[in-house]
Amino acid sequence: MRSRAKTVSAEPEVPAGDSATAATRQRRRNGAASYRLEEQVGFILRRVSQRHVAIFAGHIDKDVTPTRWAALAKLYEGGPTSQNLLGRLTAMDGATIKGVVDRLTKLHLIETRSDPGDGRRRVVALTEAGRRLVEKSLSRAAHITEKTLAPLTGEEQERFLALLRRLA
Repeated sequence: MRSRAKTVSAEPEVPAGDSATAATRQRRRNGAASYRLEEQVGFILRRVSQRHVAIFAGHIDKDVTPTRWAALAKLYEGGPTSQNLLGRLTAMDGATIKGVVDRLTKLHLIETRSDPGDGRRRVVALTEAGRRLVEKSLSRAAHITEKTLAPLTGEEQERFLALLRRLA
């Protein structure tokens, strides 16, 4: 049978009515006193991303999300490619790129076919409608970036993007 030894605490026992003070002391011991969500990189990046997505939604076709746009723009830039490589080029995992390809195919913006060199591989390409949509949207996409970065000076924009690339 185990003995239940009483642990010794550096903190004095707190009367039951003083629980707020005890909770504050516990947060301090856990380092929580210096943790503020609003100052955390993930929270700030998410807020910036939300702002960017809102700007994006106001300027690009309603059926084209940022992830769908990334696939369309990369196909326009590089031509037909395997679904796997398209996912890597756009920083999407396998499940995400599959969903994007499926949705863009249903929208008739891309088409897939078997790779003649490897029947297991799917080649993804823009349709004519997809090419027209990308060409119509390129200047708007550039404007989205400008508008997202507008609160920064030109020098700050360059520095900010360089720092983000280092973190990515």
